[in-house]
Amino acid sequence: MLNWQCLTFGELTTTQLYALVQARINVFVVEQNCPYPELDDKDTQAGVRHLLGYENGDIVAYARLLPPGLSYPSVSIGRVLTTSQCRGSGQGYTLIEKALAYCAEYWPEQDIEIGAQEHLAGFYGKFGFTPTSTMYLEDGIPHIDMKLTR
Repeated sequence: MLNWQCLTFGELTTTQLYALVQARINVFVVEQNCPYPELDDKDTQAGVRHLLGYENGDIVAYARLLPPGLSYPSVSIGRVLTTSQCRGSGQGYTLIEKALAYCAEYWPEQDIEIGAQEHLAGFYGKFGFTPTSTMYLEDGIPHIDMKLTR
């Protein structure tokens, strides 16, 4: 069972910030062999929340929750990851459930849009997300936009 925290940028300790950036780079840049601008100026914006899932003191699950108008017209969830040590344990489902619950708390009854890796469309579909675009390449990886209507 993971321990969860959902914090603003200002609430993160330097150690937490280091660990979450390290996890994002390890998954998205190293594992997926996808160099891209990881620090995109969204982490520090007003209203952004960082959802951290801890196991034995290490971040093993993470998602960034963004207010409307920052990435999409609606609320958005991005930078969704589970580390290799956590995959296959069902924690990805728990991560999305937690992310959706926090979005409902911070932005009640608002739609949520995501840019999902195309191969995960079925996973997000289990939570009610439906495709709103055709496949497009983002940093060389097939993606699809999806929306959860509330």
